[in-house]
Amino acid sequence: MTSMTLPGVTLRPADSDDVAAVAAVWHTGWRDGHLGNVPASLEQHRRLDDFRRRVPARIAGTQVAVLGPRVIGFVMVDYDEIEQLFVAAEARGRGVADALLRQGEEMVSAGGLGRAWLAVASGNTRARRFYERMDWQDAGPIEYSAETATGSITVPCRRYERQLGFPSRG
Repeated sequence: MTSMTLPGVTLRPADSDDVAAVAAVWHTGWRDGHLGNVPASLEQHRRLDDFRRRVPARIAGTQVAVLGPRVIGFVMVDYDEIEQLFVAAEARGRGVADALLRQGEEMVSAGGLGRAWLAVASGNTRARRFYERMDWQDAGPIEYSAETATGSITVPCRRYERQLGFPSRG
C-alpha cells in the first residue's frame, strides 16, 4: 500500500496502540455528523466506551492520519465498504479526509474489487457534499443496520458508490 503524506500529516496502518485515539476521533466525529440525523435510540449506543469496544476488531482494516504522534483521522475498510471515515474537527479543511478516502479506495482496489461503496446518514449533508466532490455517486436510499452491543438499529442512509481505477478530481 502506498504511503501518503500531506504537509505534516502521514497516513499509516493503524495498530493496537491507536485504539484509544481512533475511538476518540470516531466518537467526536460521529456526534458531529449523526446527532439529529439518526434514530435517537442509537445515541445511547454511541458513547466513547462503545467506540473503544468496536475499534479493536477493525484495526486490521484501518489506516490513520497522524500529525506528529497524534491521530487526527482514520478510514476503516471492510471488504468493498468504506465503513468509517472521520477527521478530528481541528484537522478538517487540510485535505486529510481526501487523502484518507483515496487510501480507503486503494485498500478496496488492492482486494481486487472494482467498485467501493459507503453509507451516509441521509441528513448528513456535509458528508454527502464531500463524497460527491470526490466523484462518488449517490446510488439511492438504503436501510443501514448500525450495530450495537444488543443488536442493530436501522438507520435511513444514502448509498454512495465509486468505480475504482479511474482518475478522480479529488
